[in-house]
Amino acid sequence: MSATETKAAEGTTIDTLEVRRIMEMIPHRYPMLLVDRVINLRLGEGAIGIKNVSINEPFFQGHFPTEPVMPGVLIVESMAQTAGVVVVATMGADAEGKLVYFMSIDGARFRRPVVPGDRVEVHVQKLQSRQNVWKFSGKAIVDGNIAAEATFAAMIRGR
Repeated sequence: MSATETKAAEGTTIDTLEVRRIMEMIPHRYPMLLVDRVINLRLGEGAIGIKNVSINEPFFQGHFPTEPVMPGVLIVESMAQTAGVVVVATMGADAEGKLVYFMSIDGARFRRPVVPGDRVEVHVQKLQSRQNVWKFSGKAIVDGNIAAEATFAAMIRGR
């Protein structure tokens, strides 16, 4: 979907969005951009975000230097960013670059550590939306195992 296209029909599937396109859609940049690719995006429904975790991530310098573990809050942030891409793709070009603010995070559970070398698949599914407020469930999956899960709501608004 290009920046000039308008809102597409819900349920339409976009196979892959690369990082450059993601950066057009959401305002996050390194080191806070936590989604490298989005696959199987279903407008108005959900998507899978891909985060390739590298030892070069800046948070590993302090979390933890002798046993690097991706902070749980950043795993939840990657869920929110993936959901943000779903929202922007669904709403169309007018929503690109708008800010998204967490409103709630419920039921966050961390099942296993995410470490350098992991490929995290971030599955998000829309639970409901009303105007500019969207609620999603999310799961971070590594090698077929749930690493983290949460339900969260966010509000999208202009700058």
